[in-house]
Amino acid sequence: MTTKLRAILFDLDGTLADTAPDLTLAINRLLEEHGRPRVPLARTRAHTSSGARGMIGAAFGHAPDHADFPRLRERFLELYEHGLCEETVLFPGMADLLARIEESRLAWGVVTNKASRFTDPLMRQLRLDTRAGCVVSGDTTAHTKPHPEPLLHAARLLDLPPASCLYVGDDLRDIQAARAAGMGAVAARYGYLGEAEPPERWDADAIIDAPLELWPHVEARL
Repeated sequence: MTTKLRAILFDLDGTLADTAPDLTLAINRLLEEHGRPRVPLARTRAHTSSGARGMIGAAFGHAPDHADFPRLRERFLELYEHGLCEETVLFPGMADLLARIEESRLAWGVVTNKASRFTDPLMRQLRLDTRAGCVVSGDTTAHTKPHPEPLLHAARLLDLPPASCLYVGDDLRDIQAARAAGMGAVAARYGYLGEAEPPERWDADAIIDAPLELWPHVEARL
């Protein structure tokens, strides 16, 4: 018998909010500082879930073992920190989905690999910080996804068994983390998807193409 659903947890970048435009603004400002041409959002979008590593790789072609990578990473993060929410918005339909979740007296929260120095102010600027039942960042626990500990920590913060939680993410490691934590797993195909195999191969319980497509899966477990 399926455990009754009591909470929905979301990845942040590419699932809850479209942060790619502001991350691209930051990398383009860094490119300009180095006298290089800007890169289009279409080029950086798929690398967004990989954070600084992905963005610097897409824009400069440098891997983390490149001599210039640490300096570029530090400056990129500084630029991003000062422009966290210039163009970042919730994905279409997400505001309505969160309202339905709250009206149904379900808890919801965020579990992201994004560091808290970015997650916390971004949640405030999106006016979600007081609504989320928990926010677990990449530096909240000793591990990051695909390790299950961030999701298990979220369940503890909500005082709920992991099996009563559903996790939604747009990257293979999100589904891997949910599976390892004993949670339901839904792939957000509308997100960034990373550079791995397609969502159909992630072993998710469901794949959605828009936030509100999650609701039937929620209702089925109420």
